[in-house]
Amino acid sequence: MSLVSIINVSVIVPGRTLFRNVSFQVDPGDRIGLVGRNGSGKTTMLRLLCGQISPEEGHISVAKGTRIGYLPQDIQEAFHGNLLPFLLESVPGKRRLRDKIEALSKKLQYATDERDKASIAAELAEAHEELNSLDSHFPAHMAEKILMGLGFKEEEFYREVSTLSGGWKMRAVLGSLLYQQPDLLLLDEPTNHLDLPSVRWLEQFLQDFKGALLLISHDRDFLNNQIRRTIAFHREGVRLYSGNYDFYLKAREEERRILEAKARNQEQRVKEAQRFIERFKAKASKARQAQSKIKFLKKMELVQTHKKEKTLKFSFPPVEPSGRLVVSIEGISKAFGENVLFRDLNLTVQRGERVGIIGPNGAGKTTLLKILAGELPPDGGNIRWGHNVKISYFSQHHSDLLVHEKTILEEVAESAPNQSIGFIRGVCGAFLFSGPDVEKPIKVLSGGEKARVMLAKILVAPGNFLIMDEPTNHLDIISSEVLIQALAEYEGTLVFVSHNQSFINRLATKIWDLNQGQLNEYPGNLADYLHHCQLLESTSAPPREFSKAEPTKPVPLGKKRKSKKELRGERAKQRQYIRENLDPILREIEQVEEEISRLEALIKDLESKLSDPKIFKDPKKGPTLVKEYNDSRGRLETLLEKWEDLHQNLEQTQKRLGITPA
Repeated sequence: MSLVSIINVSVIVPGRTLFRNVSFQVDPGDRIGLVGRNGSGKTTMLRLLCGQISPEEGHISVAKGTRIGYLPQDIQEAFHGNLLPFLLESVPGKRRLRDKIEALSKKLQYATDERDKASIAAELAEAHEELNSLDSHFPAHMAEKILMGLGFKEEEFYREVSTLSGGWKMRAVLGSLLYQQPDLLLLDEPTNHLDLPSVRWLEQFLQDFKGALLLISHDRDFLNNQIRRTIAFHREGVRLYSGNYDFYLKAREEERRILEAKARNQEQRVKEAQRFIERFKAKASKARQAQSKIKFLKKMELVQTHKKEKTLKFSFPPVEPSGRLVVSIEGISKAFGENVLFRDLNLTVQRGERVGIIGPNGAGKTTLLKILAGELPPDGGNIRWGHNVKISYFSQHHSDLLVHEKTILEEVAESAPNQSIGFIRGVCGAFLFSGPDVEKPIKVLSGGEKARVMLAKILVAPGNFLIMDEPTNHLDIISSEVLIQALAEYEGTLVFVSHNQSFINRLATKIWDLNQGQLNEYPGNLADYLHHCQLLESTSAPPREFSKAEPTKPVPLGKKRKSKKELRGERAKQRQYIRENLDPILREIEQVEEEISRLEALIKDLESKLSDPKIFKDPKKGPTLVKEYNDSRGRLETLLEKWEDLHQNLEQTQKRLGITPA
């Protein structure tokens, strides 16, 4: 039996129809993703399903007893009470039972008739039993586990919810919904206010969730991992697909190809019929056939191809190259009062690198970006900039950097005062602001529209060093994908903070993990970082059979001791196991050391040649040698870092195998 049935539902807003005659069902255990551009009706559909609004046409049927939980993008309601009790009391019916028990207890206290007392006592006992049943089904330890998974600390469990910031308040509401275990969970961009550790936790929680799920998310990886059906909102209507987002994209492209082929074939048939009519309509012997062709054309239903969607469309223009070293961070620290975010950070960013900064909320990720962007001074240390570095900064809090009284056109034009208004209007159009829309004041824009204005400001005058703080937060999945593609082709250097797993995986070449005042650097993208973490976890406990620390156990009475041959065989297996684990690392270290020696000799030779002023009299030879020298130095630095990583890996492997490192 379906939990919810949507039957021929239509929603009309001033000026347009969001969708018409939509029908589908949500069954127990369904995992459905809603996709489409901002404003296409995804959020409206969730609000219809939870009963916040009603359709202009059609009907929504909810099965009796179905419990629905809804997380909106923005929380308007005021919440009170301490955090943990807020979750515990969010269970449907629990507050009603507590009020009932309190009322019955008072009634029993003032009752005088014995039969009334007995009746009230029986009703009170039944209410207590029902409450105990709820407590056993919704245990307190589960609420605590959810809060910690969403990033709350144990000392915050009794903090007043009303004192939380907007993002943390959203986490509290999300936690209460997860704790309630509804039959149908409606989530509208649930990761918007989460850090990456909490996103990873939520991903696992939802995969174990037994109820039905309807999800809107701009994170392609997150969405793909959660859903098995897709509802797509397009200009030609709402369509259902039996697969995740990647499946939907392939199916949509195949539909487009087939429809366009049908349209071409139909167009050819129409032309042939029209030529026949024009040629033979005046000829008596062919008149009947001509009339038949005319009727055929009148009855023919034209093949409807996919209507083109208005989507974000842009790419970064070429930028002037910076020096090879973009920025060197030397011993910087930052604290707010007694809250020390980080101390003595030493980092470098090289030209062309794409650094993704991850870590829990409050670790200082945004603060570090603000320091790099010049928005905040460090408490100590220095920031040394490379040659010709030009910064562009995208703030998570767009309102901080936009003047609310200015129009979109004025804000974008301010970033490129030497460009023509025609050029500025063209850039605004690429970000879906066309015609009179460019005259809208910033103060009336939505979060997504402000994000597009910030991107437009960067595009008209891009620097060669982009600093971006949660750039996909208010974008739909389509716009997020466009932004990822544009950044993948961007020629400059990028440092960013994002909770969007797809964004990090497809862009990062290096990860900075900022946590508890420490920053650790890892080569590669998010998947590489997570793989590294898994390897560390798997090697933290050495295998028992090769641990030197484990004492030899006496052989129990009656059990045969192993022969010398068996013992030799076991030792041989141990040696083989050790060789299989250590030899590949040792071989790679040897190869890297040989390459380091070769490069050091080459660099020494190049330095000797470049010290001769005559070499630069040749307009080709001098620059060629300089380029070879710089490339060799860059390669040497990379190899030295790799050599250090390999030795660290060797030591960890030796410890895991119970071997004392040499």
